[in-house]
Amino acid sequence: MQYMEEYRRWCDTQLEDPALTAELAEVKNKEDEIKERFAVALKFGTAGLRGILGVGTNRMNIYVVRQATQGLANWVKTQGGNQTVAISYDSRINSDVFAHEAACVLAANGIKVRIYDALMPVPALSFATRYYQCNAGIMITASHNPAKYNGYKAYGPDGCQMTDDAAAVVYAEIQKTDVLTGAKTMEFEDGVAQGLIQYVGEDCKKALYEAIEARSVRPGVCKTAGLKLVYSPLNGSGLVPVMQVLKDIGIDDVTIVPEQKDPDGNFPTCPYPNPEIFEALRLGLELAQTTGADLMLATDPDADRVGIAIKCKDGSYELVSGNEVGVLLLDYICAGRIENGTMPKNPVAVKSIVSTPLAEAVAKHYGVELRNVLTGFKWIGDQIAQLEAAGQVDRFIFGFEESYGYLAGPYVRDKDAIIGAMLICEMAAYYRSIGSSIKERLEEIYAEYGRYLNKVDSYEFPGLSGMDKMASIMEKLRTQPPVEFAGIPVAKVTDYQNSEATGLPASNVLTYTLENGATVVIRPSGTEPKIKTYFTTLGKDLAEAEAQKDALAQACKVYLA
Repeated sequence: MQYMEEYRRWCDTQLEDPALTAELAEVKNKEDEIKERFAVALKFGTAGLRGILGVGTNRMNIYVVRQATQGLANWVKTQGGNQTVAISYDSRINSDVFAHEAACVLAANGIKVRIYDALMPVPALSFATRYYQCNAGIMITASHNPAKYNGYKAYGPDGCQMTDDAAAVVYAEIQKTDVLTGAKTMEFEDGVAQGLIQYVGEDCKKALYEAIEARSVRPGVCKTAGLKLVYSPLNGSGLVPVMQVLKDIGIDDVTIVPEQKDPDGNFPTCPYPNPEIFEALRLGLELAQTTGADLMLATDPDADRVGIAIKCKDGSYELVSGNEVGVLLLDYICAGRIENGTMPKNPVAVKSIVSTPLAEAVAKHYGVELRNVLTGFKWIGDQIAQLEAAGQVDRFIFGFEESYGYLAGPYVRDKDAIIGAMLICEMAAYYRSIGSSIKERLEEIYAEYGRYLNKVDSYEFPGLSGMDKMASIMEKLRTQPPVEFAGIPVAKVTDYQNSEATGLPASNVLTYTLENGATVVIRPSGTEPKIKTYFTTLGKDLAEAEAQKDALAQACKVYLA
């Protein structure tokens, strides 16, 4: 059994991390545990690596990080250019360690490194990659996964997550590299002394804030609005950049959730640090009630997503979904830029195929071209790149995903919770200045375009057999396609594996359009062992839309349970 041989090889190696050595001893004589850690290796894809922290080839540890970085270094060496890689990291356990290990491998390969001197989020990494004209970027994070995870996101020279072709080359190089002995490395201090490793400069940090603040729709509106905020960085990397930008635009009444202020990879107050879920926002909501805040914001650990709760007239707080915030921001940006004469000619907005069709109605109202792309913000980045190549990058005004990711400018090529937070606050300040609110504007949008409801459910498939089970389910859906959901006939099936039919790159996604106009989208997650189902319903009111969604969700269980 090959995994037992690999386990013994790790046991015979003097590992540098005593925690890994202790874990090897702990799983001795536990074959299932050994198999789970050593039977497979974490696969490197366009989202890089993501896995549970621990010992073995199927875990995130310094050896797997070194191996991945050697594979990346081999690719960078073929690319010419500056031979430079930017690195950032968030607050997760060992994120700083893995970032420094990656820097040491790159430096040992003669590749220059620009690394942040403290944790900084995804948009800062994307920006630095572009600012220093790097060949690649590395962000050490597992986004909003539970504390036991960490990950390694790889970026191309455009600051967008790595393309399929580049990731395939890197993966091939990784497979040629022995996980324990194959990576070159050197001491971090030696890399600094030789000028191979440099810290990201203050000029780069300042340029990021200036680029974000330049995308303000109504500059100055926050200075006189008297907006009262509660903000939680969820023990992640958002605190410094978000607070800097809010201060710069004139918002100074911000109460930070004390238990979630400082970086802490254990995420002690919310086991799942995801601003999409109530539990992560609970402490912030309690503090908002106490302080009477107008708005509560939370960013995830790598600060590429932002969730919000808004104050209602009765003093209660309502969570706003990623789809709703996306539509609200699109509406606000379009109306504001038209009003101020700053709307470009032939403006373009972009959303993912699983995000709300309500955005299409709003975009049409304002004369904006709305492009639909595959799930994954790199596809929104790809649309910006296409506009840039055509000399029309200023046409891009906004992009969003239903999973709380927003971007309103081409200065980075990934979702950005910093600009998301800024524009949400600006939007709240503007509506207050005209005697309205975010809540009132949302209700106006629903009254104008219809009561859309968008909900996401997830089915988890843990363990080594999880991926096989997911593949089997998707295969069965294709070979024995459903003809109805909850008694509503399927009018059209769109299989995104068929790129000729969709005009998009092949992707493992199925969309069922029903005769009543509702849609059911089924797709496996690219980063977690789960299948997600996305429901869009349209009712005369919220109750009708919710009843439709519940019936469709129940019908899906037959295929996914």
